[in-house]
Amino acid sequence: MSQRRRPFLTAAILLIAVGFLHANADPSRTEAMEAMNKAIRFFSEGASHEGAYVYRYSSDLMLREGEGKALTTTGWTEPPGTPAVGMAYLEAYQLTGAPSAMKAAKEAAYALVQSQLRSGGWDSSFELGEKQRMKHAYRTEPEEGKRKNVTTLDDNKSQACLMFLMRMDEELGFKDGRIHEAVDYALNHFLAAQYPNGAWPQRFVDPPDPKEHPILQARYPDEWSRTFPRKNYQGYYTFNDGTMSDMVDVLLEVHRIYGEKRFMDAARKTGDFILLAQMPAPQPGWAQQYNPRMEPAWARKFEPPSLSGGESQGVVQTLMTLYRATREEKYLEPIPRALAYYKRCLRPDGRLARFYELKTNKPLYFTKDYRLTYSDADMPTHYGFIVSSKLDRLEREYGKLVETPKERLGTVEQKRTYKLSSGLIRDTTKVIKAMDSRGAWVQKGTMQEYPEDKSTRAIIESRTFISNLRTLSRFIAASDQRN
Repeated sequence: MSQRRRPFLTAAILLIAVGFLHANADPSRTEAMEAMNKAIRFFSEGASHEGAYVYRYSSDLMLREGEGKALTTTGWTEPPGTPAVGMAYLEAYQLTGAPSAMKAAKEAAYALVQSQLRSGGWDSSFELGEKQRMKHAYRTEPEEGKRKNVTTLDDNKSQACLMFLMRMDEELGFKDGRIHEAVDYALNHFLAAQYPNGAWPQRFVDPPDPKEHPILQARYPDEWSRTFPRKNYQGYYTFNDGTMSDMVDVLLEVHRIYGEKRFMDAARKTGDFILLAQMPAPQPGWAQQYNPRMEPAWARKFEPPSLSGGESQGVVQTLMTLYRATREEKYLEPIPRALAYYKRCLRPDGRLARFYELKTNKPLYFTKDYRLTYSDADMPTHYGFIVSSKLDRLEREYGKLVETPKERLGTVEQKRTYKLSSGLIRDTTKVIKAMDSRGAWVQKGTMQEYPEDKSTRAIIESRTFISNLRTLSRFIAASDQRN
């Protein structure tokens, strides 16, 4: 090689090296902001219909699903549906001040205002199409004929909608009349639906009749059928899927935002029900649901009367949350014997059964054809009949709590700060690189409602969008705080 060509070759190598370094450099605040705005524009204009979102989309957005198939005009309420996406937009706005995030958050909020039922809350899904809306008793529609009007508290559906609208109301200075009115309407109807003993149903339409719901201590039934009785369980006192824990979180947040004593009283009342619902010896835990006689009862065909190894751990967490909020020691009193009991229930693999038989305390499972059994050899796969143990963590948290002077107890601050850590930088880099030219995050997977459609093997998940949007907004906030 001639000496004259070496300088040119050296320069070319340097240019390639510089380009490689630039391509692998940490993202800038500007790049993150551009990516965030691009993602918001794609999702709010493409995946949304007037602020309504579902769980999952085909990559071309032609097919949509929540817990079932969804029309273009359908929205879902359970996270990661409409309120969860809306909350992600709101948090992005609070961290970055991006107008696109607030615009998208408002659209999601207005979709929920449009879909609020006359009973006060929301169903699992809602419709914004004119024809489909006629089947539902939406508060914004004329009151005509018999229409669906059941508020559901199951799976954090109505609670998530209300939580998002309350925080939007607060962010907007309580000046948006539509949002503020919807919140006020929901709160009044929610409080009216609370049972005299402080419990909450899975679903409701009207306030309960106090005569049908006396205040009683939990007890074992004299006998219970091992065959599914097919009774309506929606009005039972429900811990299942975190119903009451979610309600306590909502009520404490309502009290923080609006400061009215009646909401803290309702939270305390829920805590008092938890105390009533703790089963007596030899099983001082909680059931997934109770009938008005305060006996563990059947719900669905795979949810028998039993002690719960899953929901009870959430109940212990809620008791500690109530103690922090109220500083009332009665909410700590049930915890030691509950933790000791559930530690005795641990399976050889360190996990807990979802269900423990009343009095015998034998783990209960179901076969694939839904027969009760003591064996876990032939379980259905759609439901968690075995759950992870959080007992050690709960015990540590309880220990720290009882050692903390009451004057030092407090709620978690709403405004959080984020550091520009190596992990956040790494995650932000991955998020930006994974975005396609439209601003979408497409991933491998399938749509449950379209298993045979090959076009659905590349999908767009609302859950992924929420996670990635939070990563970008936190990176931007951390960059601002560093500067």
